[in-house]
Amino acid sequence: MSSPLRILSFESRKAEEMRSLIERHGGQATLAAAMKEIPLGISPELRSFSEALRAKAFDLLIFMTGVGAEALVAALETEISRDEIMGWLRQTRIIVRGPKPAAVLKKWDVPFVARADEPNTWREVIAAVRKHCGEGDRPLAGWQVAVQEYGAPSTELYVELEQLGATVRPVTVYRWSLPDDVEPLKAAIRAAINREFDVVLFTTAQHLVHSVEVAESMGLKAEWLQALSQCVLASIGPTATERLREYDLPVAIEPEHPHMGHLVKAVFENAPSLVAARNK
Repeated sequence: MSSPLRILSFESRKAEEMRSLIERHGGQATLAAAMKEIPLGISPELRSFSEALRAKAFDLLIFMTGVGAEALVAALETEISRDEIMGWLRQTRIIVRGPKPAAVLKKWDVPFVARADEPNTWREVIAAVRKHCGEGDRPLAGWQVAVQEYGAPSTELYVELEQLGATVRPVTVYRWSLPDDVEPLKAAIRAAINREFDVVLFTTAQHLVHSVEVAESMGLKAEWLQALSQCVLASIGPTATERLREYDLPVAIEPEHPHMGHLVKAVFENAPSLVAARNK
């Protein structure tokens, strides 16, 4: 009987779901959170955004994440009634990046004109904009476009929107940070360097950024990157894959659909043979 796959995941918000998925497939799961999301609450920026939303100043509003959509409304709701906010949203043209913000807006009974296709990167958002928001080289000429950010600026998206003619207004509602307790992450880094994992999962590009930051603080950046290069790396989708490749790390597994369940399924379908080949 072969040994169970030893799998490291950095998932935090859905850590127990990830653990359950891995263990149901017969794997040995180690969870070491590499990120937390910090809601920023109401701010002068959000007050200004709400005033513009009330005045119907935006030709397009793009929701990038479900968590961000809920954080945005929760912040505004400290000063404005939910009914008012929902009324403003219903009078605004909206595009969502993927299924999570789509589900949130459906729950609110707020319509949207389009949902970006998988794998839900900024490229698919731009494709949805082009399809649903006019024609020609500059279909957004003169448009005011608000984009709910998710943890960090979506720089490539802003550049493309501006090239289509838009004036872009990022709306920051939360930021990414390291978890309060980084000791589990440090322990996972040491364990990986000691070759205690077969597979490492990345469910967001930021997990790599933060793990490298922590490894560097430990004086182990080179060792950490070397350890990763010796594991089977599984990425949830193109954005995480691109970041891994920026560090010259080979991505062995990327699922057809960018969801945790599909990622874990793909790992157990493909990783055993890959691990066996590496261990020869």
